[in-house]
Amino acid sequence: MKKVLIAALLIVGLSSFAQERRERPNRAEMENLTPEQRNQLIVKKMTLELDLNAKQQEQISQIITEQSAKRETMKAERKASSEKPTTDERFAMKNKMLDEQIAMKAKMKSILSPEQYTKWEALKEKNQEKRGNRKEGPRGERPE
Repeated sequence: MKKVLIAALLIVGLSSFAQERRERPNRAEMENLTPEQRNQLIVKKMTLELDLNAKQQEQISQIITEQSAKRETMKAERKASSEKPTTDERFAMKNKMLDEQIAMKAKMKSILSPEQYTKWEALKEKNQEKRGNRKEGPRGERPE
């Protein structure tokens, strides 16, 4: 009887774990998309979440395209350099990233209505929390 109970619990546990894994978006599928396709999906998602009009969609599409290009260049530069960045280089990269985030906020504030901007901030915060939780290690430590 104990063996049947243990087997049943094991099956239930594994099936619920497998279902949770399927709900996550497939990262490999997103990486196979072209940058234009990814950008288009981002704009459409923002349109649904923020109720953007056509003019706002066009402006945000331009911003996202610029951001993607910058991100790809930075990624290529990091891959080209096999060394770990020095403390000063890391500081410069972080400083540049924060400057770009400030510029992005200003651009979004000029494009979106106050209600849309507030909602965008909340969505951004929610996504940041999700990313932060995913990057943590098994003991709550962030990998280096």
